[in-house]
Amino acid sequence: MAEHYQNFDAYFASFPKATQAILEQLRKTIKKVAPKAEETINYGMPTFKLNGKNLVHFAAYKNHIGFYATPSGHQAFKADLAKYKQGKGSVQFPLDEAMPLKLIEKIVKFRLTEMP
Repeated sequence: MAEHYQNFDAYFASFPKATQAILEQLRKTIKKVAPKAEETINYGMPTFKLNGKNLVHFAAYKNHIGFYATPSGHQAFKADLAKYKQGKGSVQFPLDEAMPLKLIEKIVKFRLTEMP
């Protein structure tokens, strides 16, 4: 993530239109579940923060969307996420598949229960 973006809109604009639409879907989905969460750029990627703490991050890549809900958010939904490529605290949702927005909603709701 070599570039530094000032906000979500600048980040989204750096990707092709189809990817921008997916990023906007994610933004709206997360905002619906966590309306009080603040949009910021952290670690060079769109981040939602609540009470000064990172709630979730996401980032676009050539072939997937990376979603980062800390290790706890991924561990709690391990079975649901099993079909996706994962790392510690990350999951990759392929761009050529529908985004699992309902699952993302569930993960964000779970993360909200962990926030102070």
